[in-house]
Amino acid sequence: MNIRHIYILSAALLLSAAAAAQRRYQRPQKADTLLVVKAYTDSLARSLQLADSIAAVRSALRNGTTDGRYFRLFVPPTFYHSAAVKTLEISPAASGRDDVTDAVDAALLSIYMRRPDLVTTTETGLRRVGSIRADVEKPVRRNVELTEWVEPVADEPVTVPVEVVVRRPNFWTFSGDNSLQVMQNYVSENWHKGGESNYSMVGSVTLNANYNNKKRIKFENKLEMKLGYQTSPSDTLHKYKTNNDLLRYTGKLGLQATKRWYYTLQVLAYTQFAKGLKNNDKKVYSDFMSPFNLNVGLGMDYSVETRNKRLTGSVNLSFLSFNFRYVDRKNLAKKYGVIGDHHTLEDFGSQLTTSLTWKITDQIKWVTRLYGYTTYEKALLEWENTITLNVTKYISTRIFVYPRLDDSAKKRDEEWGYWQFNEYCSLGLSYSF
Repeated sequence: MNIRHIYILSAALLLSAAAAAQRRYQRPQKADTLLVVKAYTDSLARSLQLADSIAAVRSALRNGTTDGRYFRLFVPPTFYHSAAVKTLEISPAASGRDDVTDAVDAALLSIYMRRPDLVTTTETGLRRVGSIRADVEKPVRRNVELTEWVEPVADEPVTVPVEVVVRRPNFWTFSGDNSLQVMQNYVSENWHKGGESNYSMVGSVTLNANYNNKKRIKFENKLEMKLGYQTSPSDTLHKYKTNNDLLRYTGKLGLQATKRWYYTLQVLAYTQFAKGLKNNDKKVYSDFMSPFNLNVGLGMDYSVETRNKRLTGSVNLSFLSFNFRYVDRKNLAKKYGVIGDHHTLEDFGSQLTTSLTWKITDQIKWVTRLYGYTTYEKALLEWENTITLNVTKYISTRIFVYPRLDDSAKKRDEEWGYWQFNEYCSLGLSYSF
């Protein structure tokens, strides 16, 4: 007997053993498997119908009989060992068999043979990560204790003690602008307070305290203080002298007439801090309370505010205005219009005060003030302009331009006439709040 005959005989023996094993173990037929699956899906549909009944839900919760043996049919396809072992075993054990488990294994085996591409996970892999359970061989029963159903209780408002704190509104707002600048200054020769064109230093403080009750009453207060000194090599009499000197208060009490118009009583008072001098001249041209001006005007005030709030301010028109002037130095009284051996001067007229702030960009701001007063015999016009360029939060450059017209002067300048002019450009520290 050669090797070829041995191979043929071995194959025949293997085929006969497989046939005998198939006869000894009757595997579930395909039809039986489909019946099991159909019966289970039908039970799911029936459970879904019963779930619509409250009584069915209570019964299921009390005596639930969810069968965990079917879970392998409804999870992602996985290769389980039991299906292959039962198919390949030669003499299956008669005891411990479960018809439901055998039917599920047969269904899974059909998937393994027909669509192996769907099976991506194995039982070995699941056990390795610990995600497979071994306690679902028997139906799982829940032991749930339920209380008796009761009618819903109507919601009742719960009374909670609350401490109410009423705060009185604060209608006051405060702001300010402070700066200390070094500058180049130009002053015309006939400037009414004296001074000289030169490099100098000036400090200024502006404080605002405004009241507005958002109804009809508005009360605005503004205090401006400015003092600058310069030294002049050409001046042999004075070590230093002032070139900017201002102490001014502006107050307005308004009663709202329309949205932007107010009936207003305005008070304007201003003087200076120190003596006003000129180069190589012992004469004092101005001083504290020489002069002191007080103007009280009754009129209308218009509030200016654009939509983007970049341009804000007010325009005040006082058709009836009383002006009081006091000159403490008698030798300066005549210069400032006081007649005779007196210190005071009173007259009536009309005045216009325009104060605007235009925020051109986030870094550039223009503040302008136009003041005019006339008795219809003489006129005074002042136009102050300050352009501020903020280099940083605390460093800024300022340009100050101040033309002034006063035809009450006793002597008319040959070059400037009744006009006077003050200008400076400075760089220094600034702080606003």
